[in-house]
Amino acid sequence: MRLILWAAIVVLTVTGSVVGQSAKGDKALEQKIRDFEQEEVAALLRNDLSAVRAHWAEDYTVNNPFNRVVKASEGPINAGALTYSSFVREIESVQIHGGTVIVMGRETVVPKGSSPDAGKTIHRRFTNIWLKRNGRWLLTARHASVVCQN
Repeated sequence: MRLILWAAIVVLTVTGSVVGQSAKGDKALEQKIRDFEQEEVAALLRNDLSAVRAHWAEDYTVNNPFNRVVKASEGPINAGALTYSSFVREIESVQIHGGTVIVMGRETVVPKGSSPDAGKTIHRRFTNIWLKRNGRWLLTARHASVVCQN
């Protein structure tokens, strides 16, 4: 009986320790992804395409606010045809599922120059999907939709 009680205590202690470590790891990963998301925004505002692409997967695909699904490498940002004077990304949810992180929230942007809708404030909803590939977290898929303001 004592052996069973002792085994139960050991199992509960080890399980609790692993769960605690996992929660700490998830918090650290969440912060890392949040930092990557904000680094992208800062790079977009500087029009630093090299920094923007730093965390893009080779096959990064975007369902963009222009109602087109495009490889990011062939899209308007990579082509330099979409630049911003203001870009605010508000993350509302970060979900971690093993080697996948899903980020959801809202964005408020003001395109500039010869970009479509230059000077207009545009509100969007977004979902970004990050996958861990070869030890790196890479932005792999995105959906962004314009929210109509009444």
